[in-house]
Amino acid sequence: MRRTARPLTGTALAVAAAALAAGPAYGVPAGDVEVHPSSVVPGGQVTVLTAACGDGGSATGDAGAVGAGSLGLAPGPHEQDATGRFKVPPSAQPGTYEITATCTGSGRRIAGDLVVTLTSGRPEVHPRGSVKTGVGGALGPDPAQTAAGVAALAVAAAGGTWLLHRRARGDGI
Repeated sequence: MRRTARPLTGTALAVAAAALAAGPAYGVPAGDVEVHPSSVVPGGQVTVLTAACGDGGSATGDAGAVGAGSLGLAPGPHEQDATGRFKVPPSAQPGTYEITATCTGSGRRIAGDLVVTLTSGRPEVHPRGSVKTGVGGALGPDPAQTAAGVAALAVAAAGGTWLLHRRARGDGI
């Protein structure tokens, strides 16, 4: 049993890898409609681009799934591309939405995905400097205040040590 299990497992894995590499044999070919940015927050502007309608081709786009309605795609700066824009409604819910386009001449229907998120793709801002808590800090922005605090602590420590030393000798306070 063990001798046949390994070759069968290897064969099954090879077939599965080949099937995944080939991609699905149904539906719309990947990359027909490009959505920029592919991830957007509600209220953001989106550009739709396709080269599937041919040179100088135009299309009618549909962003109704996200609540933006229809849009026109006209030949852009590159004659082989048709482009259009729409605004994602501020009331759009997070999720993945299909944006479709239908070529004017051929009637070919193509699609792409738009992801609506609640967070933008902006880089994170990291805080710098000291925290202003109102109580003070070990290394505040004013070096004179820091030096005065260190000196006060040194005097208190020296005075406390002197008093404890006198008491231990029995001199009294």
